Amino acid sequence: MSDEVPESRIYVGNAGVDGAGDAGWLLGHFKPPGDPRHSEDVEIKWGVHPPGDRRAAWAVGETRTALLVLISGRFVVEFRGRDVLLAEQGDYVVWGKGVDHSWRAEAASTVLTVRWPSVPGYKLG
Repeated sequence: MSDEVPESRIYVGNAGVDGAGDAGWLLGHFKPPGDPRHSEDVEIKWGVHPPGDRRAAWAVGETRTALLVLISGRFVVEFRGRDVLLAEQGDYVVWGKGVDHSWRAEAASTVLTVRWPSVPGYKLG
């Protein structure tokens, strides 16, 4: 009996390269079944944003919880009545279901977003 893991159960990639093909999303329900990156439990996004980049529209009626971590840059997550500035590498914000939000990049920024669960039907970044 072999303890070797089949190649089909391992995926090795680059977040910048792989994310470019799916609006930054690396893992979630939208990846093909059988792909190690397919998940109905969680979604992960590698977001690279030029200065001044903004979310196209507010996310409203959110049914997921989210974590956004600043890798580099200056990034603002906007909530109704409150803005959160992420300015130091590792700064993060978590918000829950029902929290409307948007975002903007004050400087060239890279962020990692984790959302759960992975819900079909959401396409806007």
